[in-house]
Amino acid sequence: MILRAWRLRRILRRGFPATWRATLEQTWPRFARLPSDDRAALEGRILRFVSEKRFEGAAGFRVTDEVRLTLSAQACLLMLRRDGPLYPGLLSVIVYPAEYVAPHRARDEIGLVREGPQVRQGETAARGAVVVAWAAARQGALGPNGGRNVVFHEFAHLLDAEQGGFDGAPRLSPADAGDWARVMAREYQTLRGQVDAGLPAALDAYAAASPAEFFAVATERFFQDPHGLADDLSALFRELAGFYRLDPRAWEPPIAVTHAGRPGAMIARP
Repeated sequence: MILRAWRLRRILRRGFPATWRATLEQTWPRFARLPSDDRAALEGRILRFVSEKRFEGAAGFRVTDEVRLTLSAQACLLMLRRDGPLYPGLLSVIVYPAEYVAPHRARDEIGLVREGPQVRQGETAARGAVVVAWAAARQGALGPNGGRNVVFHEFAHLLDAEQGGFDGAPRLSPADAGDWARVMAREYQTLRGQVDAGLPAALDAYAAASPAEFFAVATERFFQDPHGLADDLSALFRELAGFYRLDPRAWEPPIAVTHAGRPGAMIARP
């Protein structure tokens, strides 16, 4: 612990390398659009994140500075205005080159257990590791990507799990918890009804899978298409803005987004 604290202080004293800044401006265009104070705060969080977490390549993938920085910057954006340590239960970020196949076991609504392989872009355990596919992560970093961003999705699951489980109810103050629960429950049930009826919806249909997925998908669109989410689901936008303590509309121009079902951005419960 003492060695880690000393190492972190040494890294922070050196400051954010200019080469890292240039890399992020290429791989994550939003970085250059951030106001200078937000960018400086984010750089400090990235330095901490990179010093504290392991990055591991899977299926022969080589983790480069581009990969490490692009993933770290997006993960840290969710914590830009939030207090406390950066994902304290997270030890490793495991990176596949592209979508990967993993075993899947789930119980359906009538109690039947179904097992088999599943193609994924990412997954999250409550403690220990986040897994992402680099191809999907890089696509999400480059632009709106239809409101999708696998890094935002999986790290939202980590924030969700800080209360002890994947339930769409991250750590909130008592004053905020009531409004959060009411708005989230209402919008989640509305979305489920729309998806069941085959109607157009403001969020990706995958958000109807569970309250945990609703929170993660809503987080994706909050950061990827904040103007659209504020127009479509204003109450939900306000709750997310309060939780993340920021309004990303200041950083992003309005865009046109379409939504479609998206397999693979699954969570892996411990």
